[in-house]
Amino acid sequence: MSADRAELGNFETWLARIGAGLDRFLQFEHPDAWANRDQWLERLEQPLPEDGLGIDAVTREIVDTLIPNGQAITRPGFTGYIVTGPVTAAVLANAAASVASPARYSSTAFNRVEELSLDWLAQMLGLGAMKGVYSGGGSVANLVGLGAARQHAFEQVGRDPARDGLDRAARVYASEECHHTIQRSAGVLGLGRRAVRLIACDAGKRMRVDALAAAINEDLGAGLLPVAVVANAGATNTGAIDPLADIGEVARAHGIWYHVDGAYGLPGILDARLRPLYRGLELADSVIVDPHKWLGAAIGVAATFVHDRTILERAFTQEASDYLEGTIEQDDGTEPRIEHSMDGFGIPYYNFGLELSSPCRGVVVWAMLQEIGVAGMRARIVRHNDLARRVADRCREHENLELMLEPTLSICCFRYVAPGIDDLDRFNQRLHRRLVRENEYLPSTTRIDGRLALRPCFLGARTGDGQADGLVDAVLRIGAALLAESRQLGSRSPKRNNVAFRDVIPKP
Repeated sequence: MSADRAELGNFETWLARIGAGLDRFLQFEHPDAWANRDQWLERLEQPLPEDGLGIDAVTREIVDTLIPNGQAITRPGFTGYIVTGPVTAAVLANAAASVASPARYSSTAFNRVEELSLDWLAQMLGLGAMKGVYSGGGSVANLVGLGAARQHAFEQVGRDPARDGLDRAARVYASEECHHTIQRSAGVLGLGRRAVRLIACDAGKRMRVDALAAAINEDLGAGLLPVAVVANAGATNTGAIDPLADIGEVARAHGIWYHVDGAYGLPGILDARLRPLYRGLELADSVIVDPHKWLGAAIGVAATFVHDRTILERAFTQEASDYLEGTIEQDDGTEPRIEHSMDGFGIPYYNFGLELSSPCRGVVVWAMLQEIGVAGMRARIVRHNDLARRVADRCREHENLELMLEPTLSICCFRYVAPGIDDLDRFNQRLHRRLVRENEYLPSTTRIDGRLALRPCFLGARTGDGQADGLVDAVLRIGAALLAESRQLGSRSPKRNNVAFRDVIPKP
């Protein structure tokens, strides 16, 4: 037996070591690991090995160097971007699929679970009988949805854009709070990034329906071809949910494809308090959601849903390839059926999107739903929304906190304020950097009407009930310390009695 084959037979040993290292990481036994960057960089910057060290040495290096110096995303207090550390079931399912079914095609149990999990997602999230396809993230999921929209729009005027290309200028309508992948998708699809017309929002950061209708009418008068209307079911920046029903009615009245971006916010429909905000979802022609965001999957799992996947086939189909089609049995009824995984490609997801080679992503969603069910997911969504509301309540109660937008989902935008701070943006930026370097509470920042805000987004499965108060307490503590420092420095200056914060805090 070769050395390679011997090592492949010891998954139990090596995975046990990796698992122990991951357990220590999740118990945060290395709180200062990120401060030792020079040490682990030096350890990693080795020349290309001529002779391998063997699996035992590689495993030790993974456990001793890579894992301790991983990302802070898995910390309970990480509320920065809309990503999170995967739950245990997702990790286990991902590992199993990577060995037992590395690709999602062929007639395997993993291919069947791909479809089952998509159906479960659609059922759980109020999408009815829509059918889906997985991709690597919201960027690709939006591209797939808008690819279907492009196909639909041009077919209505007698052209197959996937086969023949575009022959006229087109338009996509999206909220000014839309995710920037909408513009990128338009660029990749040949429509052009400037074909995306951004529609003004109201004070709650929701698309204005009157502005949408006016924009469509103006462009129709100019001879432009409307391709899609894109609405947010939970904007990345603020969590705002556009008026889905009203927007859908406008799109339907003009025969325009209606795409709903629910990459982050669609699971919010599980919170009964918010379900009315999702009225109109049934009008959508395509909807996306990223299980690797609020549902706890490993990074790289997004889904696009449409009513009829044949439009995806027309938009993304591949030309035939002898080396693929020729290897699959063509069942003409003359031979007994042999149920082998290579008897067929299974459900042809490779014709519904961009990827031919793709991992089995559905097993991750299947495993998570099998573990805690809809009830468990619902409880998590409600808990996270409550955390955002708790931050908002604390802002209303404390004179040094300003609530910048009422939370809709699990995002709450606020900032520290106090008399004598001349540059609140600069102050809160410095406050945020100190928060991050303490490495316990880790929100991101954003801008609300041009003003910098702290932006916690609660969505990690490990984020518990105390995280809202812990974050707010840390903001108040650091804000008070920075204010005291600025006043102390100001008192030392004989030239000034009232020192602006921007004058005493150095730029990073």
